[in-house]
Amino acid sequence: MKKNARWIEMLRFVITGGVCFLVEFIALVLLRDKAGIDTLIATPIAFLISVVLNYLLCIKWVFTGDKDEGNAAKIGFLVTSVMGLFLNEGLMYLFRVLFGEDQTVLTVLGFAVSMYMVNKALATLIVMVWNYLTKRAVLKNGWFRKK
Repeated sequence: MKKNARWIEMLRFVITGGVCFLVEFIALVLLRDKAGIDTLIATPIAFLISVVLNYLLCIKWVFTGDKDEGNAAKIGFLVTSVMGLFLNEGLMYLFRVLFGEDQTVLTVLGFAVSMYMVNKALATLIVMVWNYLTKRAVLKNGWFRKK
């Protein structure tokens, strides 16, 4: 892959990740703060919502030019997403223990930013690196493809 094409791919991945993060973050806030669901239950629900969107954007926009690898690529994407889910959940638990989650960190335009939101942003940054490396390996390098 040419250097410019790789940078474009990475930029698209970051944009996709940003959109998916916003969807996941809004879902998490609604589930936790509006529906009263515990953070460690709301987190995987919100994560799964964003994974569906992430999958669609990755196959249609980020990793373009690849042939549909059928079920193997879908299974690979699912496996790496489930691993990302466990990583995300583990980080949210760890950050909850280390930093707490109910304290208000700051207020922006009347919106209270709680520690669980900061925890989610930190976990997302870590999982984003995981997602790029594994999704690329599945969709570009043919992991899970029959040889």
